[in-house]
Amino acid sequence: MTVFRGTFLDTPRSPFTGGQLRAESDLALVVRDGVIVAREPYTSSVHDGSEEVVDLRDGLVLPGFVDTHVHFPQVRAIGGLGMPLLDWLEKCALPEEARLADAAYAASVAADFVSGLVRAGTTTALVFGSHFASAVDALFTEATRVGLRVTSGLVLSDRILREDLFTTPERAYAEGLELAKRWHGQGRTRYAVTPRFSLSCSDALMDSAGSLLADGPELWFTSHLNENVEEIEGVRQLFGCDYASSYERSGLLGPRSVLAHNVHPSLQELMMLARHGAAVAHCPTSNAALGSGLFPLGSHLALGVRVALGSDVGAGTGFSLFKEGLQAYFAQQLLGREGHRLSSRHLLHLATAAGADVLGLSDVIGDFSVGKEFDALWLRPAADSTLDVALRHADDHDDALAKAFALATPADVAGTWVAGAPVSG
Repeated sequence: MTVFRGTFLDTPRSPFTGGQLRAESDLALVVRDGVIVAREPYTSSVHDGSEEVVDLRDGLVLPGFVDTHVHFPQVRAIGGLGMPLLDWLEKCALPEEARLADAAYAASVAADFVSGLVRAGTTTALVFGSHFASAVDALFTEATRVGLRVTSGLVLSDRILREDLFTTPERAYAEGLELAKRWHGQGRTRYAVTPRFSLSCSDALMDSAGSLLADGPELWFTSHLNENVEEIEGVRQLFGCDYASSYERSGLLGPRSVLAHNVHPSLQELMMLARHGAAVAHCPTSNAALGSGLFPLGSHLALGVRVALGSDVGAGTGFSLFKEGLQAYFAQQLLGREGHRLSSRHLLHLATAAGADVLGLSDVIGDFSVGKEFDALWLRPAADSTLDVALRHADDHDDALAKAFALATPADVAGTWVAGAPVSG
C-alpha cells in the first residue's frame, strides 16, 4: 500500500454539464494494488508507518492524460510546416511510415514514441498504428514493457497512398485477427480496427474492416473524418455519400468508434455519430498547423457527440495535452460567438475524464475517485521558471490550472504513474 500526498486536481463530473474542478491541498490518496482505496486530508494517522509515502506537495497532481488520437510512426516526422493535409502526407508522413517495414527500425521508433507519451504525462492512448503487422507488434511490446494503456491496430489502405503501404481485404482481415488474438485484452492493451481513412480504402477493404470489427471480441475502431475539404470531396466522389456514411455502411460506427478531427461535419453526420454513440478526437494543433480549420465543439456537444483530445503528433506539435488544451481554447476563442468558451476545468476534463469515457475506461481511470486506479502525472516546474513563478502567485486552484495549460511542457512533468506504479520514458 502507498500513500500519495499532494495537491490533487480532477473533474469527476463534467464541467460541460455543470461540474466543477475538484481540488484539494495536502490530500492523501491511499493506493492498494494500484487502486485508490481512500482519500482524506493528510495526517500522520492516515498511515501506520508501514506504507510508503510519496510526497508530491511541491507542484500539482493531475490524472494521467488520455490521448485519443496519436500516430505511432510519425514521431520523427514532426515539424513539416506549410502544407495542407494531402501534401503533408505525401512529403512527410508516408515516407517515414514506409520505413517501419524494417522491424528493427520500427522497434526504435516504438521506443521513441512510448517515451514521448510518458514524458508528456500521457498514461492512456488510442494509437494509430502502422501499415505493417511487425511494427504493430513492436508498439504493443514496448507499451507493455513500460506499462502504458494502449489501444492500437494495423493501418489499412489499398489505394491513393504509396503502393508499399497497401494491403488486400483478405490479408487485412487475417493479419488483424492474428494481432487481435495476440494483444486484445492482454494486460493493458486492446486492438482497434484502423482503416487509414475511407479515401484510401476500397469498398472491399472497408467491408473487410467491418467484418473484423464484427467478428472480434469487442474490438475498437478508429479512423479519420472530415479533416480537410479536399479530402472530403475526394471521399464523396469515390463513395457517392458523405464521409461518415462511408464508415456506417460497412458497419464501422458504434460506441467503440473514435473518429479523429471532424472539423467540417454536416448536421446529418453529427446526428449519425450521436445515434451510433461514436466519439470524436479533437486534435487542435494539427488542425491549425495543416490549416484544416476550427473545430465546431459546440455543435458536437449540442447533439450529444462525445469529444476528447488527441495530439495527432506528426502534423501536430508534440505529445503534450497541455499544448492541445491551450490550442483548443484558442480555437474556440477565434470562433467568437460560434465557439464554446472554455475554462481551465474544461481543458482538464477534455484531457482526462472525457478521454477515459471515449475509450470505455471511465470506471477505471480519469479522476482520483475511490475505486479507480491511480493514473497520474506530477507537474513540478523547475524552480524560478516562468511556470513556477506563475503557480506560486496563482489566485486559486482554477487559476493555477489555467497557468499550467498556458505554460506547461513535458519538461515540467516530474513523474508519471499507471495503476500506482511509476513509469519512465
